[in-house]
Amino acid sequence: MRVLFLGPPGAGKGTQAEQVAGHLSIAHVSTGDMFRSLDTSTDIGGRVKAMMEAGDLIPDSITIEMLEGRLEQSDAAQGYILDGFPRTLAQAKALDENLGDDGLDRIVVLEVSRVDLLERLLSRGRADDTEESVANRLDIYAAETEPLIGFYEPRGIVSHIVGAGEISEITKDIIETLVVS
Repeated sequence: MRVLFLGPPGAGKGTQAEQVAGHLSIAHVSTGDMFRSLDTSTDIGGRVKAMMEAGDLIPDSITIEMLEGRLEQSDAAQGYILDGFPRTLAQAKALDENLGDDGLDRIVVLEVSRVDLLERLLSRGRADDTEESVANRLDIYAAETEPLIGFYEPRGIVSHIVGAGEISEITKDIIETLVVS
């Protein structure tokens, strides 16, 4: 099973991807984790580290190259949950070019109200989670990532899950959706 989790910042994608991947015995593939765990002695690792330290975005070509390598690892052979990529329509199209149009079996969209998202993100206590920065990240999601839902909808593989409530109940809803589909 090859799944993509979509949802705005604070929707619980990482938490749910970890829970569901463990339950289904498939890999949780987080691009953020991939970037943070790179061996900086390698060419690609050194380049990514320098970009991250400069505050630059990692180019799609490098992210896709890393993702392809990650998906070839043995733990992803039985399936995976993508968390953090693609984030834009251009990235989704590039992913299709590499995986094929049928490279994903399901898209899980975690839906949480903006009010709940603001509350969640501001309550984390992170220095960079100000009301202005959180609102900006939510606006970027709405403009750049949310259109992916419409991109994948015609394929009939999108499932919308309410991402508010008890973590275990949300996990149960996702697993039921994936197993039944």
